[in-house]
Amino acid sequence: MLKLNRETITDKIYACWLGKNIGGTMGVPYEGKTEMNDIKGYSTPKGEPYPNDDLDLQLVWLAAMELHGPYKLDSHVLGEHWLRCIPPHWNEYGICKANMECGILPPMSGELNNRWKHSNGAWIRSEIWACLAPGHPDIAIRYAVEDAMVDHGMGEGTYAELFTAAMESSAFLVQDIRELIDIGLSKIPVECRIAKSVRLVLNSYDNGLDWKETRRLLVEDSADLGWFQAPANVGFVVLGLLYGNGDFKQSMIHTINCGDDTDCTGATVGSIMGILHGTAGIPTDWREFIGEKIITMAVNKAAFIYGWPGCPNDCKELTERTVRLIPIVFAANNIEMEFTDSADQYEDNQVETLKNRDYAETLYNRSGYSYDIDLMYARARVEFEGSSEIRPLETKKFRIKFFNNTQQSQNILFRFILPEGWKLEGSHAVMLESKGAQPSMYTQWEATVTAGEHTTHINRVIIEATSNSHMITGYIPILFIG
Repeated sequence: MLKLNRETITDKIYACWLGKNIGGTMGVPYEGKTEMNDIKGYSTPKGEPYPNDDLDLQLVWLAAMELHGPYKLDSHVLGEHWLRCIPPHWNEYGICKANMECGILPPMSGELNNRWKHSNGAWIRSEIWACLAPGHPDIAIRYAVEDAMVDHGMGEGTYAELFTAAMESSAFLVQDIRELIDIGLSKIPVECRIAKSVRLVLNSYDNGLDWKETRRLLVEDSADLGWFQAPANVGFVVLGLLYGNGDFKQSMIHTINCGDDTDCTGATVGSIMGILHGTAGIPTDWREFIGEKIITMAVNKAAFIYGWPGCPNDCKELTERTVRLIPIVFAANNIEMEFTDSADQYEDNQVETLKNRDYAETLYNRSGYSYDIDLMYARARVEFEGSSEIRPLETKKFRIKFFNNTQQSQNILFRFILPEGWKLEGSHAVMLESKGAQPSMYTQWEATVTAGEHTTHINRVIIEATSNSHMITGYIPILFIG
């Protein structure tokens, strides 16, 4: 039984949202500047926090979790919330929405023709998943990857959200910054650009380089990616946390002074420091300067489903609604928990297992040109060899990986529904073996499609899947872009 002290958890989550608001407000005036800054504190008017999409989108994710629950919440649910509730079309936001409006599912919605897939839009909104799974980073990254791949495919932007979500979740349990960074690194590919940037900061810090020189090395290392990209900006966050030596103000000032996506980097430092030290660690003067209101700019509040209580108006309300969901999220992930007035009581080996990378590998080891379809008795993952774009008379290969959701072997029969003049070569059945104790085990089915003389913008090949053992008839769309 996991026992969490309600007062402590509530205080840390409250401090997370306060820190997010402080950092976002402080960083907004400098967003996008490529040169170094020299700030000492706020330059915004007293009494009002600035609106920030970093926090706005997490209000939408809160709505998704409240409306659909942790059992159903996935990239499809979040994608529908993108289309209905989030008006901006900036960079990767606009690209993923345009793709989804054509019927393209995540992560392909964030992969196809997306030059911003390595950018910052995902990792800046990871706190909600961490706060819903305090001390359990693998639960946090389960939802973080469903979030990130909608608009970042399987790019560096997605790895960045796995990194920050894992750090933030673990910060409820682990106090050492260096340990938190190592936990974050354990949840992303060893050779990805995020990991490279983080290791650069660690090495510079260990070798005694000052923060300005470390910042210069980060900028040079990420120059090929360009402006507003995740590897450098995540590096700025790590820089602030290390060189700030545990001080809230100094950590945030170092990070924002690095420049680039300053509202995002400052807000993430604020949220991590808030979780680590609670409200006692947030400077009173900075907290009082902006208060705790939440001002939105990237949410269409009129688009939410009728009956939902609406967007939280301040950090206290956001905290209360986040805390209310924690037992439900743990229950959905097979963990018994209860709030208590006594000390936290985690599993016996909880800290030792935080750096295990086995589960994370099952999340990020997939093609960006893929998407999942739920058949209830099985999960079908469609994967293309490269892009799904196709020309008239061109032949393309694709495969479907079937993950058996039952403990019984089963035979699935196929019927193909094709656009006029198109052809498909592939077997009409596949046998799914029982997965037993191996949840990552799958059965692969392969096929080739040849386009007809004419293609349209969106071309759907439909695989109708039936099983004699189940009543559900599944329809798996194979989407080709003309």
